[in-house]
Amino acid sequence: MEQQKESTLQRQSDRECGSTILAEGIRMIHIIGQIEGHTLLPPQTKTTKYEHIIPLLAEQEQDDRVSGILMILNTVGGDVEAGLAIAELVRSMKKPSVSLVLGGGHSIGVPLAVCSDYSFIVPTACMTVHPLRTSGLFITSPQSFDYYMKMQERIICFISANARISAKEVRQLMENKNQMADDIGTVLIGKQAVQAGIIDEVGGISEALTKLKQLCSKKT
Repeated sequence: MEQQKESTLQRQSDRECGSTILAEGIRMIHIIGQIEGHTLLPPQTKTTKYEHIIPLLAEQEQDDRVSGILMILNTVGGDVEAGLAIAELVRSMKKPSVSLVLGGGHSIGVPLAVCSDYSFIVPTACMTVHPLRTSGLFITSPQSFDYYMKMQERIICFISANARISAKEVRQLMENKNQMADDIGTVLIGKQAVQAGIIDEVGGISEALTKLKQLCSKKT
């Protein structure tokens, strides 16, 4: 009885942290809403907290009962360093991983979508590739601007290193002036993200699970 209670509490805790256990040793990680970094967001904002996801992923890497990781993304983006930290952790894992973009994989959600071994996007999902932005005080000095550009270069390099797209092409998508009325960047919907070389394939949950099981079987 006590073990059943502990198991129920563990499942509830996992869901609150953005994780669900599926069949055949597959762990599903949810990346939703806004990626919360070093600053707390308002309580009414849906967030993915990196201090929850990072320990969870590290735990799954060491858990022999976990055969693979399925990442479900529906995010508007958020904190750059927190998003890159999660993406780098997934990229360095030995456990097979597959990502699936549902709804949106915007901004820092792009590195999170490409960090897995294989990526899918549903036909109606949307991804926005744009330059780095700030909503706070920006000191207009050459040093501040250089630091900002280095942060953006980290994103570009990560995307180009983990997807079928060059750094030059990522910059072109970021600097596109023809798609967004009051901003610059590129909006990619479903198949367009595959054609751009960011996502591997158009597909849904069935295709993502099938691919992950294939990757898991190759590891055994």
